[in-house]
Amino acid sequence: MSEKHLVTTQWKGNLTFQSEIDGHKLIMDAPEEGGGKDLGPSPKKLLLTAIAGCSGMDVVLILKKMRVDFDKLDIEVEGELGEEHPKYYEKMHVIYTITGKNVPLSKVEKAVKLSEETFCGVGALYRKAIDVTSEIVLVES
Repeated sequence: MSEKHLVTTQWKGNLTFQSEIDGHKLIMDAPEEGGGKDLGPSPKKLLLTAIAGCSGMDVVLILKKMRVDFDKLDIEVEGELGEEHPKYYEKMHVIYTITGKNVPLSKVEKAVKLSEETFCGVGALYRKAIDVTSEIVLVES
């Protein structure tokens, strides 16, 4: 049987919504210039967060299994919106910045590739619809 997930979302007035995800509350809102009160991130930008978190968790777990020591992993995701409505991300670019001492690039590349091609369901779904690219930046500590 397939696994199902459930998220509940309630309107809180104006353009504010609150979702409950596994007992965690998340507020979404529009910026003030868009008619909201800027009480939380916009729903669309959460798509960028989803791929960063999904792939980031994979990369950390894979690097730990490879016994690669690192101090820090930062992930930036740049989303490029189309011009016409409905406006959606036509491209995403994921930048993995890994800080550590003598971190082997080949192992980081393998971890990112495994996340992108095998494990990260968010990225797999996005890649069916849009162009998703990535790059790795190593910072020596």
